Amino acid sequence: METCRPRDSSSTASGKELYMEEEEEEVMYEEELCDDEEEVASAVQDIGGLNEAEKPLVGAEVCPYLRDSDGKPTADSKNGLKSDGGAAAAAGAAAAGGVGPKTTMFTWFVVLALLGVWSSVAVVYFDVVDYDSVIARAKEFRVNFSEVLQGKLMAYDRDGDGDFDMEDAKVLLDRAPPADTQDPDRDRPADTQDPGRVRPDDTQDPGRDRPADTQDPDRDRPADTQDPDRDRPADTQDPAVRPQPPLVEDFVPDDPREDSGHPYEDEVETIDTTGVLVDEVMAEETMVESGKYVTSSKVSQETESRSDQKVKEKTKKSKPKLLNKLDKTIKVEIDAAEKLRKKGKVEEALKSFEALVQRFPQSPRARYGKAQAEDDVAEKQRSNDLLQRAINSYREASELPSATPDLIRVTLKRRAERQQFLGRNRGALLTLERLVEVFPEDLGLKNDLGVAHLLIGDNKGAKRVYEEVLAVAPGDGFALVHYGFILKSENQIAESIPYLKGGLESGAPGTDDGRFYFHLGDALQRVGDDSAYHWYELGHQRGHFASVWQRSLYNVDGLQAQPWWTPQETGYTDLVKALERGWKAIREEVLAVLDLKTGLFMPEEENLRERGEWGQYTLWQQGRKAGDACRSVPKTCSLLERFPEATNCKRGQIKFSVMQPGTHVWPHTGPTNCRLRMHLGLVVPEKGCRIRCTNQTREWEEGKVLIFDDSFEHEVWQEAASYRLILIVDVWHPALSAHQRQTLSPI
Repeated sequence: METCRPRDSSSTASGKELYMEEEEEEVMYEEELCDDEEEVASAVQDIGGLNEAEKPLVGAEVCPYLRDSDGKPTADSKNGLKSDGGAAAAAGAAAAGGVGPKTTMFTWFVVLALLGVWSSVAVVYFDVVDYDSVIARAKEFRVNFSEVLQGKLMAYDRDGDGDFDMEDAKVLLDRAPPADTQDPDRDRPADTQDPGRVRPDDTQDPGRDRPADTQDPDRDRPADTQDPDRDRPADTQDPAVRPQPPLVEDFVPDDPREDSGHPYEDEVETIDTTGVLVDEVMAEETMVESGKYVTSSKVSQETESRSDQKVKEKTKKSKPKLLNKLDKTIKVEIDAAEKLRKKGKVEEALKSFEALVQRFPQSPRARYGKAQAEDDVAEKQRSNDLLQRAINSYREASELPSATPDLIRVTLKRRAERQQFLGRNRGALLTLERLVEVFPEDLGLKNDLGVAHLLIGDNKGAKRVYEEVLAVAPGDGFALVHYGFILKSENQIAESIPYLKGGLESGAPGTDDGRFYFHLGDALQRVGDDSAYHWYELGHQRGHFASVWQRSLYNVDGLQAQPWWTPQETGYTDLVKALERGWKAIREEVLAVLDLKTGLFMPEEENLRERGEWGQYTLWQQGRKAGDACRSVPKTCSLLERFPEATNCKRGQIKFSVMQPGTHVWPHTGPTNCRLRMHLGLVVPEKGCRIRCTNQTREWEEGKVLIFDDSFEHEVWQEAASYRLILIVDVWHPALSAHQRQTLSPI
C-alpha cells in the first residue's frame, strides 16, 4: 500500500519565490502610478485646467487602470506595454459620458468567459485530463488518510472494536460508560448478555494472548471422545432468556437445568429459574482497590495506590489483537459489516460477513464475524439450529493457521459458552481443555475448566483443577469458593469453611453468588458457629436471599411469604379435606409396603441429616409420576390425581417419609418459594417428634395436615421411642398464575 510522502523542498522554495515576485510587481505598479500622476498634473497645467466634472481620479480614487498624459484611462496590455490611444479617443470617450472604461471591462469579461468555455470544451473533447486516474488518486488518498487518522485515534478507542467511532466519542463525552469488560468485537447489552445473553449475554471475553497454532479440541481425537455436538442440528424453539450453569448434582438436588436439552424451549418469562453458579472472570476486574489493603503507614498506602493505578491504566490500554496481515488489508470492509451488526442489522451483517468469507476464505476475522452474526441471528430468531451453525463457525475461525492468539482465545471461549447454553457440556469441556493446553498460564481459563467439570458432575476433575490453580495462586478467590464448595459436597464441613470464607472475603469476580453464602452459612451452622447468620445477613443485603430466614435461590418475586399457612389461606381446602378424610386408607397402603420391606423406601440422599435414619418413598417428582410407584399404593394415587395443584407441581414432590428414633435433620431451606409443603400425619408417636420453621415449633398429629413454606429455614427432631410416618404433598404457591405454573422450569 502506498503511503503519503512529504513534498519536495524545492517545490516549497519555488512557492516562496513566487510570493516574493508578486510583492515586487505590486511595488512596481505603485511606482508607475506615482509617475503617471505627475504627468497628469503637468498636462492639466498645459491645457489650462479642467472643470470639476472632468477632473481625473487621483490618490485613493485611482482605479487599477493607469492614465496617459492625455488623461485617457489605459491598462497594461498582456505583454506589459501601454495601449496606444490619442486625444481623439479620449475626447470620444468623454463625449460618450465616460463609458469607455466600462465597455472595456465588459469586453474583457466576455472574452475571458468565452476562452474559459472553449478551454473546457477542448479539455473534455480531446480528453486532455484523465479523470479516472484523478478519481483513483482521490480514493487512494482518502483510504490512506483514513488509516493514518484511525492510527492516531486508536488511543481513544474505548469499546474494543479496533477503531474510533461514535460509541467511543460518547464514552469520551461521559455519555456512556467505558466498555472495558465487553467483548472486543461485540457491543451489546447484559450478561449478559450474561452467561448468559442469551447470556450469554451478552460481555468482553476475559481470555487473551492465544498462540496462533490452536486447533479445535475435537480435531485428531478418537471418535468416541470427539465433540458430541459437532454439526448436530437442533430444533428451533423458544429460548430461555439467559443460560445459567446448574448446581453440582450431588450437593443441591433437583437442578432445574438438568433436563434442559433445548434452551430455546419453555422460555421462562417471569424469573431466572436457574440462578448463577459462576460469573465470567474478567481480567480487568481482578484488581483490588488499594484502599482495601491494610498497610503500616500512609506512605505504603500511597505507594500501593499509585502502583494499582498504573496497573489499571495498563490493563485498560491493552486490547486484543484480532487482525492478521490479511485482515488488515480488508479492515474497511470488516468494519462496515461489524457496524451493521452493532446497529442490530444482524441479517445484513451476516450477509456481509458471508460475502467476505466467500472472497477471503483464509481470513480469521471474517469467519469470526460470521460466527458472531450467526450467534446474533440465532438469538433473535430463537433458533438452536442456527446457534449450532455459529458454534461450528467459531471452530472454523479458530482452526485457520493465520489466526492471532487473541482471536483464538476469544473464539473458543465463546464457543464453549454457547455449547454450555445448548446443554452440550461435554463438548464445552473439550473446548476448554484445548484452551488450557494452549494457554497453560491462564488461571481464568483453568477456573472455567473447573466449572465445566462441575457441570457434568465430575467433582474429582474440578477438584484437581482448582488444586492446580491454588498451588500457583493461593489467594485466587474464584478457585477458593469453588474448592470449598466441592469439599462441602464431600461432607468435609469444617475443611470447607476457610475456603468458602476466604473466597467471599476476597471480593473476586464470580464469588458474589448466593450459593456460596448459602453453603458457608450452612457449614457454620453444622459446626455450631453462630456467625452463620452474619453471612446469611450479608447474602440478604447483597440481594441473594429474600430474608435471613428465607434463603431459597429459585424464586418468583412478589409472592406472599410467611412460614406457616392455614388451609383457608392456601385456597386448597378441598385437597386438605380429602387428605384428612382418607388418611386411614392411605396409611393402610403405605404400611403394607413398609412392612414388606420392598426397598421402595430409599435413604435420604441430600446430606441433610446430622444423625439417624430417614427413608423416602416418592410417588411424583417434578410434576410426573415416579415410574411404577403408584402400583403399590393405588388408592393414594387415585385420590391425589384429582388435585392438579399437587400432581402438576413441577417444583415439588409427593412422597412418604419415615424417620427412625434418634434422627436429627440440620436446619435447611428448600430450593424455591414457588411451592408450599403439606405434611399429613400417618404414624406419629405421642412425644418427641417436632418441626421448627423459623422461630416457631410445631408437632404432627395423625390425620391432620400441617402446611408451611419450606423456603424458610426449618429443622426436624425425632426423639420418640418409635418411627414417625407422614405423607408429604407439595403444591403450587397459590399466588402463581396458570401461565407461570406452565412455564416455570422443574425442580
